[in-house]
Amino acid sequence: MTPSRLVLSIARIRARAPGGASLAAVLGAALALTLTSCAPPTQRADTRYDTRVKVPTYPKAGRHPRVVIDQAHRNFHTARGLYKPFADLIAHDGYDVYGGTDKFTGPYLHQFDILVISNAFGPENHEDLTAFTPSEVAAVSDWVQGGGSLLLIADHWPCGGAAAKLSQAFGVDMSQGVTEDTTNCAPSTSGSGKKEPTTLLFTRQNGLLKTHPVTSGRGSGDEVQSVESFTGQSLGVPFGATAFLALGPTAADRKPTPPKVEHVGKDTRVTMRYGDPTSAAGRAQGVALEFGKGRVVVLGEAAMMTAQIDPDGHPFGMNLPGNDNRKLALNIVHWLSRVY
Repeated sequence: MTPSRLVLSIARIRARAPGGASLAAVLGAALALTLTSCAPPTQRADTRYDTRVKVPTYPKAGRHPRVVIDQAHRNFHTARGLYKPFADLIAHDGYDVYGGTDKFTGPYLHQFDILVISNAFGPENHEDLTAFTPSEVAAVSDWVQGGGSLLLIADHWPCGGAAAKLSQAFGVDMSQGVTEDTTNCAPSTSGSGKKEPTTLLFTRQNGLLKTHPVTSGRGSGDEVQSVESFTGQSLGVPFGATAFLALGPTAADRKPTPPKVEHVGKDTRVTMRYGDPTSAAGRAQGVALEFGKGRVVVLGEAAMMTAQIDPDGHPFGMNLPGNDNRKLALNIVHWLSRVY
């Protein structure tokens, strides 16, 4: 299999990668923010997805846990953007949801119960460098140590590099590339029926969906049976943590190589290549851990927690029929807010 190749253009987005169109669409979209406003549309939030919850965990009366979804670090996913279905889902479940516009400090974080960070980017033209200052990393670590809850999400390059310093504060290393599995994968979201090696499948049957409160919930109605992820990276599993989305023996990582940047007139092209596969066995795409008095969930892929439509009109995320990603999203937030 040849290494992945991604070409981005201010005038257009083109991608070629192992596994077909869905990988190309997701990889192209993830870097669209580095382009100008004349770039073509990429994925969009599925505004038709029903996020209503029949029996909210937190009714109207009483205190509601406060959840802030970060948008202060050039995030690709925000509460009003691609993570709107996720924000709406947990709001219907009774959580108070806010879009976070401030950098991380102790006083700022102590206003909230749960911090959600999804696909932050590093500085412009250096998107794979850390998105968080040392003082921000320390503030988040101290806040979790004191009882706060963190949901940190970063998928394929460049998002892993942007989040790596923060995840390392909790003992979780990020591969910072792209992860594939030719055995434990699902059909492409394009509807072609062809399996997509980067659309990973975690099920009770294949043994990669592990037992933890975020997969078991409060009872049989909350139990997760199948989860799909849609092109992400792998995560290390520190001692004492649970890899609830475990990677099997056939999983492999592809590390990014330095991108090639070409300027042709007013057209800027960035070519992203990935190296040969190396084993990702024993790693994960979902990790849960206790940290001091607080709780942390780290995910190596972002689309699984929301509902999106790709450029060709195909659903991917919790709106794709046949998965329990919606249950997983609610269970994760429930665990982080100590419902159980």
